[in-house]
Amino acid sequence: MLKEIGAHIRHIRKIKKISLTALSKVSGVQIATLSRIENGKMTGTLESHLNISKALGVSITELYQGLQETALNAVKAEDSPETLLAANDKVSCEILSRQAASKKMLPVLIKMNGRAATTPEQGEPGAERFIFVLEGTVIVKIKDQAVKLEKNASLYFSASSVHTIENPGAGHARIISVMTPPSL
Repeated sequence: MLKEIGAHIRHIRKIKKISLTALSKVSGVQIATLSRIENGKMTGTLESHLNISKALGVSITELYQGLQETALNAVKAEDSPETLLAANDKVSCEILSRQAASKKMLPVLIKMNGRAATTPEQGEPGAERFIFVLEGTVIVKIKDQAVKLEKNASLYFSASSVHTIENPGAGHARIISVMTPPSL
């Protein structure tokens, strides 16, 4: 059976009898991030993996032991997507791939009610994001710039800058977002 990185980290942590809080303190990785990694909601970064392996007292190769690429699996429309985040009652996100923790990018469907906005986000240095508008109009604010995107428009930008996505209209907006490396 294929072990995902998060499940493997949790397994090692439990064997070593280290609490999530203690691992967070020793590794310097936020407790929320550790929880998301262990629950398969994100993979984390190489830097976080190095810090976690050091805090657990194992080598990075031991941390990755047993992990391997999976066979191609299509996600069918009838499959219910994994809910990634319900930022509030006006914004929801759904992961568009299975085993997201083992991927190098995170494809997400973002659904926004009218006059809604995501919370400010900022990826790690080198993080990139692609957005494609399926329905409605959105405004992507990056630092002090704002870009208006209508249906079928896209934007590719450095996600290491603070950014938000807003739906200024009264109707719904739906967008595809792809982030690399995966993070929440």
